[in-house]
Amino acid sequence: MSDRIRFELSVPVATRQDSVGYIAGCPALDVYSQGPTEDVAVRNLVEALELFLASCYRRGQLDRVLKDCGFELDQNPESPAPDTQRMVRIPVPLVSGAEAQAH
Repeated sequence: MSDRIRFELSVPVATRQDSVGYIAGCPALDVYSQGPTEDVAVRNLVEALELFLASCYRRGQLDRVLKDCGFELDQNPESPAPDTQRMVRIPVPLVSGAEAQAH
């Protein structure tokens, strides 16, 4: 039997245009990507963040990376994020049991 859970991280994104297209970044995690349009740059950033977080998790370093980026448990999790920041959702799917062993 396998169990699946999926959670999402909402991360802030900043974009800017450069001479060849757009750069999208998540400065909070120091991950950046690019694309010919703003939408493509953001999609590429989401993919880069998915891969980054999966890699950190597989290496057993996700907690360390988040702490090194300055994150800690929020003592007031009900407080809303500033409305001025653009946020994107990054899916983090996890599986346990026999199915996890097959990967």
